[in-house]
Amino acid sequence: MRYLHDYAEGERLVTFCLVKSREIGVTSNQSEYMNLELGDSSGSIVAKLWDVTEEHKQSIQVKSIVKIDAQVQSYRGKKQLIISRIRLTTQADEVAMETLVPTSKFTVEELWDRLEVTIREMQSEKLIAVIRTILSDEDLFVRLKSFPAGVKMHHNYYSGLLEHIVSLLEAAKRLVPLYPQIDKDVLYATCILHDIGKLYELTDAFAPEYSTPGQLMGHLVMGVDLVSEACRTLGIDPHDNEVLHLKHCILSHHGDLEFGWGSAVSGKTPTAIMFHYLDQIDSKMNAVGQAIADGEAEEEWIYSPALRRKVWRGY
Repeated sequence: MRYLHDYAEGERLVTFCLVKSREIGVTSNQSEYMNLELGDSSGSIVAKLWDVTEEHKQSIQVKSIVKIDAQVQSYRGKKQLIISRIRLTTQADEVAMETLVPTSKFTVEELWDRLEVTIREMQSEKLIAVIRTILSDEDLFVRLKSFPAGVKMHHNYYSGLLEHIVSLLEAAKRLVPLYPQIDKDVLYATCILHDIGKLYELTDAFAPEYSTPGQLMGHLVMGVDLVSEACRTLGIDPHDNEVLHLKHCILSHHGDLEFGWGSAVSGKTPTAIMFHYLDQIDSKMNAVGQAIADGEAEEEWIYSPALRRKVWRGY
């Protein structure tokens, strides 16, 4: 099966894809056209549909799954699609959702097994109970296996959040022996739960947008709420020192308040400070890796939106 980015300039493609964004424009002769961002497991590509009809405007919406007949063209050095025909898919098309979005290079089963290994290595029965209580919620469990870690910046693909968590845990295991002042169990619990609020800050796994609670509160506060709720279920004092430490690490993991990156408080323990930089390393390395992988083969310099600069791959 070929995907959007498998086609070269000049080729015709007939395929299924997901509408990630759409915008209606008007030409100089007052006819309407549609600018689209379409996606599948190979990534996203911009597309243009000329001579838009009322039916198109009603049916082709963000998150629509469509079948297109299009030609690949080049515009300002980037590939784009010129659509000649487009329609909504039907049940008879039998489109697998997993083919419509980029996915983690690891299977969900592999990632979950690696997560479980770390939970079993923890010593704190209290923190283990909090983690397991949160993960036992069926809706949250399903979301965690599929949700991205974000809309655009890093690990922004199917199962991306779970991959991010596992990557952080493996980095933490390597660094903990170097810094004895770190609370290992709180660090591991933070790796697992720091972004757990994103499962409700975002709307879905396939074309995520920010939910109303997500925009009003943000995932740091939502994550701490989940920890507090688990403590109430377990009868654990919400002001227990280990629980407070975990909440502090979650609320401070975007870095010092002066950075303006969204933390509720600056990190005030070695573990909180360590976790912020772990999270920065993993998110930035994933983002720059994606930028390099998505660049055209002949490009020496690739723009990384997460870093807001071009990165060099001439090494």
